[in-house]
Amino acid sequence: MNRFRPVDRQTGYLLPPSVDEWLPEDHLARFIVEVVDGLDVGTLEKAYAGRGSAAYHPTVLLSLLVYGYANGVFSSRKIERATFDSVAFRFIAAGTHPDHDTLATFRRRFLDELADLFVQVLEMAREMKLLKLGTVSLDGTKVKANASRHSALSHGHIEQLEVQLKEEVQSLFALAEQADQSAVPDGMSIPAEIARREERLEAMAAAKAKIEERAQARFEKEQAEYEGKLAQREAKIKETGKKPGGKPPKPPSAGPKAQDQLNLTDEESRIMPVSGGGFEQAYNAQAAVDTSSMLVVALGVTQACNDKEQVVPMLEQLAGLPASLGKVERLLADTGFYSAKNSDACASRGIDPFIAVKRDEHHPVPQERFSEPVALSADATPAQTMAHKLKTKAGRALYALRKQTVEPVFGIIKSVLGFRQFSLRGLKKVTGEWTLVCLAWNLKRMAALRPQ
Repeated sequence: MNRFRPVDRQTGYLLPPSVDEWLPEDHLARFIVEVVDGLDVGTLEKAYAGRGSAAYHPTVLLSLLVYGYANGVFSSRKIERATFDSVAFRFIAAGTHPDHDTLATFRRRFLDELADLFVQVLEMAREMKLLKLGTVSLDGTKVKANASRHSALSHGHIEQLEVQLKEEVQSLFALAEQADQSAVPDGMSIPAEIARREERLEAMAAAKAKIEERAQARFEKEQAEYEGKLAQREAKIKETGKKPGGKPPKPPSAGPKAQDQLNLTDEESRIMPVSGGGFEQAYNAQAAVDTSSMLVVALGVTQACNDKEQVVPMLEQLAGLPASLGKVERLLADTGFYSAKNSDACASRGIDPFIAVKRDEHHPVPQERFSEPVALSADATPAQTMAHKLKTKAGRALYALRKQTVEPVFGIIKSVLGFRQFSLRGLKKVTGEWTLVCLAWNLKRMAALRPQ
C-alpha cells in the first residue's frame, strides 16, 4: 500500500490559477503593495508618460525594489529572476517580468523623488497610529562603498608613480629610436606601451588636481576656523585684560598632504575606520529613529568620518517634517555627536539634547544607578552640565533608549537584510539608495506593528 501523497505535475487547472490565492493575507508583499498604491506618485507617472512603448507602472517597479531591499535582494538581476521564481515577487509584478535594466534605470533615475515618498510613508504610519514624534535617537554607521580601498591613490604615491612612469616613457622612446631593436622582446609593442603609460599619467594628473582642489577647500575652512579662534582670544583679552591660558591656535597649512587620497572607482567615497578595526572605502550613513516605533524619521549620508557636523543637518530635516507627525522633544546621541554648538542648536529649536560627553564605564558602581549626582556648581561648563544631566535617573533612563532603538535598526539592516555595501556610486546616488533602504525598513517595521 502506497502511503505517500500523490505527485502530479501534469494535470492542468480547471480554471486559470490566481497568484493572489497563493499568498497569505498578512504577507509583507501585500502590505507593501497596499502602501505604495496609496502614495502620490504623480511626478513619477508624468516622467513616464508619452515616451516609446507602454511602460511598467511606477508603483510596480517601486514595490519590487522596496520588497527586494526589505528581503536582502538588492541586485536588479536577482529581482528580475525572482519575478519568475518567487510567488511574492510575481504577485507584486502582477505576473509581469520587468527586466533588470528597467529596474536599474528606474532606481537611478528617480532617487530624488524617494525623499518625498519617504515622508508620505511616515504620514501613513501616523494615520495607522504607529508614529508620533517625541524622542528621537541619532546615530551613524559606516557602509562600504561600491569601490575597493585598493583603488585609492594618495597624493604622495601619485608623485612617486609620476616620476617612475615618466622615466619609463623616456626609456621606451630611446629604445624606439635605436636602429637595432633586437633588445625588444617578441610581442612587445613600444607605441602601445608608451600610450598605456601616458594614459596612466593623464589619469593620475586628473586625480592629483582633484586632491589639490579638496585640499584647498579644507584649507579655506580651517583658515576660517583659525581666524574665528583668534578673534575669540582677542575679545577675551580685551574683556579681562589678561592673556588666556593654553597654547594659541595653530595656523593651518596650505596644500595637499602626502596621505590625502582619491579613489579612482568612486572618488566621492572616503577611507574610513570601521568597527572591529581596519579601514574601508565607505560612506557614513546617518539615521534618526523614533524611540517608540523604531521607524527612521530622518536620514542622510556624509563623507565625514566624524559625526560632529551631522546634528544640525538632522535637526533641519526633523524641522521640515509635517507638523501632523508631532514635535521632536528630545534628541539622544552618543559622544561622537557632542559639542557645545550642537547642544545649543538643539536648545534653540526647543529640543532637549541628551548627548554623551564622553564614554562611561561599562560597569559603574552599583550605587550610582540608584542615586542622583551631586549638584552642579554655579560656574559649570556646558559639557559638565550635559554630563550631569545624563547621570540623573531620568537622564540615564532616556539615554538607555538609544542603544535599544537606533543601534538595533542598523544591526537589522546590516545583519538581517544584509545591506553592507552600496550598489550605486557618488554621494547623491548613495544618499538616494540609503533612502530606499530606510524606506524598506520602515515598511517592514510598519507591517510588524500594524494591528492584526
